[in-house]
Amino acid sequence: MPSLVADAATHSVYECRCKLWRYAGKSGNWHFVNLPARVAREIRLVDAGPHRPGFGSLRVAATIGATTWETSIFPAAGDKSYLLPVKAAVRRAEGLQEGRMVKLRLRVRRRA
Repeated sequence: MPSLVADAATHSVYECRCKLWRYAGKSGNWHFVNLPARVAREIRLVDAGPHRPGFGSLRVAATIGATTWETSIFPAAGDKSYLLPVKAAVRRAEGLQEGRMVKLRLRVRRRA
């Protein structure tokens, strides 16, 4: 169940379960998770602010298992969610496979 688990002046922390999926485009294979609608809605209301540069991306620290990495989430077209790219090093370190559910902890930096 997605939830806001911590709140500070500069960031919010969310935990949720998401399915890992693969996009096979011309530029290679990319793996992502879509944030649950409830988490995405909370991020838009609490963290994003009215003006978002960089395609509406937000800087985050993502954790799956014992692996934490710095990246960005991006608005997903059409479903009012955000996409989190999951790089190959994280997938290898955590033994992640396409189509499997992952437990995600996401720290979102707030916009001023």
